[in-house]
Amino acid sequence: MPQRQLRQEESWNSLHRSEASCDVSNDDFAYSEDASLSDDESDHGTEYSGTASPMTYPTVSHVHKAIHPLQATADRVGKQVEEFAENLDRYTQAKSQEQQKVSKDCRCVLSLVEAYQKTARETIQHLQTMHAPERQKQFANLTKQKLRSRSSRSHSRRDSTPGSDGEDHNLTTVADLQRWELEEQTWDLLGRMLQVEYPVPEPERSRINSKEGITRPDKAHSLHAYSPEKEVWDSFLATNDQAWERHTVIEWLKRSADHSGEDIEHIVQQLESEADRGSGLQAHSWLYTREAIKGQKRLRSWPRAFEPDDPGLDTSLMNAEKTKALVTQLDPDVITRQCRILEKQDVYFERAIWLACWEMVRRGKSWKYIRDWCDDRAEQWRAVAVQGDMRIAHLETSEAMTLQSRFLWRKTCALAAKDGSIDEYEKAVYGVLSGYFPSVQQISRSWDDHLFAHYNTFLLHSYESYVKHNFANRIPFALASKDSAFNISSSAGQRALSGNQVVEKLKQTDGIKQEAREPFKMLQGSLIAKNFDEFTFKQGVKLTQYANAHGRSKILPRMDGKPVEGSITAPITMQDYDMLRLITHIILIYQDLGFQFGKGDRLFATESIIVAYVDYLSKAGKQQLLPLYASRLSHGRSIVCLGRQLPLIQEHNERVTIMNLMKQYSIDVPGVLLMQMQMIILDTPPNSEHSTKYPELKILEPVGKTDVQARPIRGGFIGDKVTDDQMDLIRAFEWYMVLEGYWQQTMAIGVVIYKHFLRSQGLAAARKLSQEVTLSRISLSKSYAILRRTVDISKDHDLSIEEDGSPSSAKKSKSRGKSHQRQSSATTNSARDDEREILLEQSRTFRDLESLLVTLNAMEEWRYLADQVQRHPKDKSVSAPFKKAFLEVVSAMDPLLHGWLQNPKTGMRSRKRFSPMLTVNTDAEADEFEQIGLACLPEVILAYNSILNFSSYYAGREILKQSMDMAALFAEEGSELAACIVAANRMPELMDSFAVAAKSMILAEARKPGEKGKDGKPLGLWSVRVSGIVNAKKQ
Repeated sequence: MPQRQLRQEESWNSLHRSEASCDVSNDDFAYSEDASLSDDESDHGTEYSGTASPMTYPTVSHVHKAIHPLQATADRVGKQVEEFAENLDRYTQAKSQEQQKVSKDCRCVLSLVEAYQKTARETIQHLQTMHAPERQKQFANLTKQKLRSRSSRSHSRRDSTPGSDGEDHNLTTVADLQRWELEEQTWDLLGRMLQVEYPVPEPERSRINSKEGITRPDKAHSLHAYSPEKEVWDSFLATNDQAWERHTVIEWLKRSADHSGEDIEHIVQQLESEADRGSGLQAHSWLYTREAIKGQKRLRSWPRAFEPDDPGLDTSLMNAEKTKALVTQLDPDVITRQCRILEKQDVYFERAIWLACWEMVRRGKSWKYIRDWCDDRAEQWRAVAVQGDMRIAHLETSEAMTLQSRFLWRKTCALAAKDGSIDEYEKAVYGVLSGYFPSVQQISRSWDDHLFAHYNTFLLHSYESYVKHNFANRIPFALASKDSAFNISSSAGQRALSGNQVVEKLKQTDGIKQEAREPFKMLQGSLIAKNFDEFTFKQGVKLTQYANAHGRSKILPRMDGKPVEGSITAPITMQDYDMLRLITHIILIYQDLGFQFGKGDRLFATESIIVAYVDYLSKAGKQQLLPLYASRLSHGRSIVCLGRQLPLIQEHNERVTIMNLMKQYSIDVPGVLLMQMQMIILDTPPNSEHSTKYPELKILEPVGKTDVQARPIRGGFIGDKVTDDQMDLIRAFEWYMVLEGYWQQTMAIGVVIYKHFLRSQGLAAARKLSQEVTLSRISLSKSYAILRRTVDISKDHDLSIEEDGSPSSAKKSKSRGKSHQRQSSATTNSARDDEREILLEQSRTFRDLESLLVTLNAMEEWRYLADQVQRHPKDKSVSAPFKKAFLEVVSAMDPLLHGWLQNPKTGMRSRKRFSPMLTVNTDAEADEFEQIGLACLPEVILAYNSILNFSSYYAGREILKQSMDMAALFAEEGSELAACIVAANRMPELMDSFAVAAKSMILAEARKPGEKGKDGKPLGLWSVRVSGIVNAKKQ
């Protein structure tokens, strides 16, 4: 096995083990997909609420439901979803290895179709063990309905609501069984139709392990005047493509009726009880009528068989109700010949026996089965009546009927089917054998029955024309004459229709309109009509309309102005999970055959079905399956599809797995990560008030009555509210931690997120981003792929990480803000330093914005401790944390005072850099940086000076000199800080703030001798005592 395929098999085995560890103990959970998510569940799930009694202890399933909000849905998904995905994945891997070896015929996908059908069949077998009584009850009701009077024939065979007759067997019902039966039939139909649409070349057909009835006969080399009709029939199917297609559909309808209908033996058992003659129908025939005739013979001592005109019989040989005369003999055609009736019980028996014969013919039972069944009941003549049909499986070719005699036999059956005096099921049997449409349509109660009636008539009528055209000399003379009694059209005036025309006609047929518009029948009809692409287009449009009915959908964008015309459809919804799965896999099969679903809106609508199924898998907790299905979408749609789902994946190991799967399926991983960022930002635009500018920070309390005073810091000015969309944005950015390389793009994305939060006043979200996705963490996760060593570039020195996770150097580096004050030292490895410097430069803006949030967070923490220390100034347990918080503010503030959002080489807030979100020129980016500086920096500086002033009372009076040092920075020539304050019109506030600090220094009672300022000069001026002011202060 190839290495790649071996790894894939191991991953599937791992998935099965993980699924098994979380399985609910009851297997019944695994076999129903009839789960509907509420609106709340579709977003983030709902909290589990148990309904058990107080004495009920929580089970394993309760724990899983509490952990996973959608665990109930995941339980209902069952193993079928994994089996479908596993078969698809294995097929995809095999196809990629043998792409050049397989031609564009159905061989390349038949194995996949059969695998899907096998899964459906196994599910049916499991559900039958649980819901057999309910299903048998439905069949019994159906059989009774068929045996009722003719006025009830307009009802569909699906009169009862699916699932209404049975109890809830652990989340599965009889409706689930019915749905899986329909799905199994659909897979069987698809496999048959693929062999019609994408036939295998004739010399290679023998290599396919086809099912019985699917293999198309080879073209006969030559036919002569004495060729048996079996060879003529095979030649007809081999040379007429439309006939072969109709024959294929008929065989599928027969198999479906046989597999999904009630077993004939069960029908017989029910007939025995209804026919009022005990167990065993053998040799009973018309029991009650025969006893009445024998009674009259005993009374009359009649030596011969009765005749209708015998004297006295009209009044003596009557039915039990004494209303009508009974037949006088017991031969099969006596009813039509004498125009008399049978006893009521025998009428029921006659109808029941013909119903059984109809079921056998309708289901395509073999000649041997029909013959044995009739032999057991002494009704051999009924078996002989159907012997002339060449289509009956396993019919002996040595029979004596020739082409001429069989041709005449079919016309005789047509005449019998036209007779109105016999039972409708008897006429239906003759109608199937002869192709007489009205008699078969008369007892058709389902979509399948009506389709069978049409296709059977069209096929036999086409065969009759074929024989007349190619073997005119073998047509009996009695049929050649226009005046002959056998000159009857089997189609009864029905014009031959195409598959699409028949399907559309059935949608307007009384009695089956509703069934014909059900999703399964719509799907099967599209396969038969060979317009599956039109079906998917209409369903895709309807699906997008449904998804956007109550607001804009993030998963399926609206397709405005795309009306669906033509065929009436039963649109699927986002909750029709079984149909989404079925249609999705059929779409993928046609894609593998090279089928084109169109371009533009048509392709978008078709792919919307796959996207809806991917969304379902995500909600059900099947995230590892997402890349497999997304890879089958077009390039742009796959990126958008996964971009919507990735933020929901939060576990690191699961992210790594998904990332590897995306790479394996050749998905554009960087494009997906970038797309998810774009979509989340577009989903949460800033308020219109701040759509084009950055709102000013509000850190300080409003100005009080006194013009010159220190304004205190607001308590909790950052806040703690982080919206779901903001969390999605942070989680989306965490994906870049898994992506190897792409350093510059990662930094640019981080800058965009910070800008978005600042513009939308999401300080709490920005702080959370600065805490969870730090530059240090990004560097440690990405540096090895770029530099071939793990380093933290946020530190002054490389901090290489050993294999055990410990740093190789015990030396702790200082903050980045201090590095600008030191001269660069010579290095022993300039290449490594150059690479590191490039990464450092590319991350400079990200670090600056991260520093801003670190500073704001430190200020808010300091504000909380300031309240504590003000209440308990002498409590060391309070003062020590307060002093530590103050030092953190000072450390965090340093980068903002030295080159924040500036180019270190030019000192300007303008530098050309890469941005993946949009193309930005230097001037535009400089303007944006200026806006951020004006919105953030003045308030932060004023707050910092207030912190210095307040902290000097509780952490040491020498703190005030830092305020003076900051004043010196503003006094420097060409100071960008001063320019920013002036541009914000806040220089008067800053001067007032410095004045407050100066006043505090002047009011100080004592200073330590020898205190020096930043330039090293003594602070003698600030050590002056002003006794008047001091005394006033004390007072």
